[in-house]
Amino acid sequence: MPATYEPIATTTLGSAASSITFSSIPSTYTDLRVVLVTKTTSGNADIYLRFNSDSGSNYSRTILYGTGSVAGSGRNTSQTYLYLTGTAYPNASYAALVEADIFSYAGSTYKTLLNKVATDKNGAGGVEANVGLWRSTSAITSITLTLEASAQDFPTGTTATLYGIKSA
Repeated sequence: MPATYEPIATTTLGSAASSITFSSIPSTYTDLRVVLVTKTTSGNADIYLRFNSDSGSNYSRTILYGTGSVAGSGRNTSQTYLYLTGTAYPNASYAALVEADIFSYAGSTYKTLLNKVATDKNGAGGVEANVGLWRSTSAITSITLTLEASAQDFPTGTTATLYGIKSA
């Protein structure tokens, strides 16, 4: 990572878990980056993100995606979470690399997010980019990642790192 990136916390799961949470995030950076490498315990599942445990309908996203045979776009509004994946989701056989940049996270304006996802799946993977919005003026103090399917967990070995980005 560039010198302006500073690791705040890293979690490597020693056993399967239904969620990963970064809490007590300091307000000393300009932006944040979450990097997640994961599979699922079974089947396909989207990855969701929530800020400060907010489960209100305060999230929206726009997505661009491609799978090698299909390209498209979509939009979700008034959601209770931010989708971090849509077509390039992880499954039990193939991992996904998810990077999410969260801008001006400690400011008093709505929070924006840009994330990128890539999966291989032996030539049948996908890539996507999402732009997300959290309609809250609260500073972000915690981030929780979960899987869409309630019966699935992040498996052992999943790694998630939260970086703080210092002003350049």
